[in-house]
Amino acid sequence: MIHCSSQMAEWYVVQAMWWSWPLLPALVLFSVLSVVRVQTAPCQTCRKLTDSFIKGLEKTSNKNFGGGNTAWEEEKLAKYARSETRLLEIVEAACEKSDFDCNKLLEQIEDQVETWWFHRQQEAPDLFDWLCIEELRLCCPPGRFGPDCKECLSGPGGVCGGLGRCEGEGTRLGDGECVCDPGYFGQLCQSCADGYYREKSSNHSTPACAACYHSCKKCSGPEDYKCVDCKPGWILHDNKCVDTDECGTELARCPSNTYCHNTDGSYECRGCDQACVGCMGSGPARCKKCARGYKLRGAKCLDVDECSERAIACPGLNEACFNEEGSFRCECADGFIRRDSICVENQPHSGPEKGLFDDMTDDEVLVLQQMFFGVVICALATLAAKGDMVFTAIFIGGVAAMAGYWLSEKGDRMLDGFLKGR
Repeated sequence: MIHCSSQMAEWYVVQAMWWSWPLLPALVLFSVLSVVRVQTAPCQTCRKLTDSFIKGLEKTSNKNFGGGNTAWEEEKLAKYARSETRLLEIVEAACEKSDFDCNKLLEQIEDQVETWWFHRQQEAPDLFDWLCIEELRLCCPPGRFGPDCKECLSGPGGVCGGLGRCEGEGTRLGDGECVCDPGYFGQLCQSCADGYYREKSSNHSTPACAACYHSCKKCSGPEDYKCVDCKPGWILHDNKCVDTDECGTELARCPSNTYCHNTDGSYECRGCDQACVGCMGSGPARCKKCARGYKLRGAKCLDVDECSERAIACPGLNEACFNEEGSFRCECADGFIRRDSICVENQPHSGPEKGLFDDMTDDEVLVLQQMFFGVVICALATLAAKGDMVFTAIFIGGVAAMAGYWLSEKGDRMLDGFLKGR
């Protein structure tokens, strides 16, 4: 064993503090960020984690170490009910592998979970209250909300009069306002909302709010003749709400090439028929004006058959006209195909196109080769006969070169391919 003096121990401490000093700001920042991340974790994640932990407690309640000296384990370490082995089993199954938020939170609060397991479980048996509300301050008790867990508005029926919910209740978020159930409104949700009326009650309890007839904004009963006020798009007449015809009263505003279609309490703009330019209703008989490609016949805008009414609808050679709704198209007639905007006869052929000399026999090709050499040599001889030494040299060299190529197999193939266009 190595022993050291107190002076040496102090020296080591000073050195450790000296070398760690530059890292101190980073360590402090990391700690702060860790706390912030825990504090901003949502309450529902913490609740889900603690619920899963409690289920793990129930699942492992009848287990023991097994396989070893159980009596020794209970005596020297702890009973399985408070053992680290059981804690690890519960923690490993607390979060699903795909639940990132749960696993992240569990990683950050391992120390708190161990503290509760080994030291606080007896005095604080409710893990959710101790961990999520008191330690992490992510949640609030029921009936409270916000960072300071203020009390929600309450009435005779409880929070929000029992007819709504407190915004942010149970969390460190929200403003605590009452979000009323359908049919109710007010600070404590005690009044009937528009479209609802207060039912009569035979006992001393506050009667509930029931729905009016669908067109009534306010009413004294569920029937259509008990309206007191009407919803937009309806008008009150003899205690009934009658639909307003926006289309007939010119209250509607529809864009061009659409028409107004009245509905209960409102209206909608529908598109005109394709035969129309502007319309007063559905179909080709309600057109204000016929679209291009259509013509008024009787009371309807009907398609114009350009192929039959025009003298030459398709002026191109070998073209055929095909009528379409509101238009027509020109295509090549049967047996013709379009090439370079022109319809030409479709002549099927097989294989690649033939070369210029493909139909000639080998003897005919040989004659052409001899004629070609004869023309070249004759031209050079004519120039040499004029006494020009340059052309004489060219003539002699050309004859020798051509003779060499002529006698070689390579030259024969080259000239043969040249004359055959290969």
